[in-house]
Amino acid sequence: MKTKSRRDFLRAVAAGSIAATVSGCASLSSRTSGQSRPNIVYIIADDLGYGDLGCYGQKDIRTPNLDRMAREGMLFTQHYSGSTVCAPSRSCLMTGLHTGHTPVRGNKEYQPEGQHPLPAESVTVAEVLKKAGYATGAFGKWGLGYPGSEGDPNNQGFDEFYGYNCQRYAHNYYPYFLRHNGKKVILVGNEGKKTGQYGPDLIQKQTLKFIEANKDRPFFLFVPHVIPHAELFVPEDDIVRSYRGTFPEKPYKGIDDGPNYKIGGYGSVETPRANFAAMVTRLDRHVGEILAKLRELDLDKNTLVIFTSDNGPHGEGGANPAYFNSGGGLRGMKRDLYEGGIRVPMIAKWPGQIEAGSRSDHVSAFWDVMPTLAELAGAEVPADIDGISFAPTLLGRSRKQKKHDYLYWEFHEQGGRQAVRKGRWKAVRLQVERDPNGPLELYDLQADPQEKDNIASEHPDIVGRMAQIMAEAHTDSDVFLFGQSQYRGDRRQE
Repeated sequence: MKTKSRRDFLRAVAAGSIAATVSGCASLSSRTSGQSRPNIVYIIADDLGYGDLGCYGQKDIRTPNLDRMAREGMLFTQHYSGSTVCAPSRSCLMTGLHTGHTPVRGNKEYQPEGQHPLPAESVTVAEVLKKAGYATGAFGKWGLGYPGSEGDPNNQGFDEFYGYNCQRYAHNYYPYFLRHNGKKVILVGNEGKKTGQYGPDLIQKQTLKFIEANKDRPFFLFVPHVIPHAELFVPEDDIVRSYRGTFPEKPYKGIDDGPNYKIGGYGSVETPRANFAAMVTRLDRHVGEILAKLRELDLDKNTLVIFTSDNGPHGEGGANPAYFNSGGGLRGMKRDLYEGGIRVPMIAKWPGQIEAGSRSDHVSAFWDVMPTLAELAGAEVPADIDGISFAPTLLGRSRKQKKHDYLYWEFHEQGGRQAVRKGRWKAVRLQVERDPNGPLELYDLQADPQEKDNIASEHPDIVGRMAQIMAEAHTDSDVFLFGQSQYRGDRRQE
């Protein structure tokens, strides 16, 4: 993997260079043993918690395909999302920059459709791989630039996009339309109904078509799935099949859903917990179909598949993360910078390259994905990113794995929040808008992974260093003013 300045990288992309830079990755030839560069499939769930999969301890929801993927690949126990809500988390993923540096740091809305765009000068992982000769496709929810903007996926390195450009519009699982490369695909029969053509299923069909169409060349398939974000709607057949428990005569009523729900803006959901379980199972089935397609086309042995989530579990639309222990025992949920809001599941599978049934406690984050995929593809990345490749960990070479000095997050809602992970230590600052130099909470994650015991008063030296990191890691943004709300009353934009 080579690095160059962001400006030089963009010049090379503009010049149309697509040559793979394999000379910058000394271990590439020995690792692949003559095989071609791997296809890459990166699947990201929407608001799936650390504990929502069977392989991470979930007892009630069926996830057989992801559980099998974990048995056949590597399960990460300390992987972190880019942020605790959708758009900034995905911006970190795309740019290799943490939230103190990445251009999109909040869910800033544009009407009638879309969110604040990645700027043209951003270099995305799709551009990195496209320059190295990969076909690139994104299928699902984008949220990083309204249609036709410089942040539109087709303007950020993706040859093909199909799905929801706007993450607000993605709240609707039976949408009026989806977008294919910027053009509206009208869905007849979905006019305001909760039956008809289920958006995630339509996107899945296009996902599988992309694999078929590019089976003879290296491809990067990005699948930003919309499940299990609220609204909590799913075809009824999945409600019957999803839950592990014993059902009465009407199985989808079998989970303890409590009172009926009528959630403004998210539809009317009478069985939110049953629906949530069913949605996770449908997501699992879609992952299984992707893996099956790779096997069918004899691509699986030369394809790296990664599955993760964009942040912790949500509590909207009648969802109840406590009921399913969606946080896996970790403190907090979506919008928190405690572990439950940002530690996410990650499973990686690559037969013959990643050891089956392995687990890793390597501390990594979304901004590490760009350099990781670039190293495996023999591609170049800009020099000024925050990520560190975890390819050595994937390939069983942990002794060669470089580690972060720290991980940093900032969150631009609820008064502003900051967090730092440095080794075993985790610091959290709340209400940054009120007091940018306010007190820090400090936790020892090795002894206290649930962040129950704030021991800041016992370690003033560590607290001082964490405060210094927070000051150094944040750079100002002209658009996202840290600690000041961008959403003017509606915080359900992600």
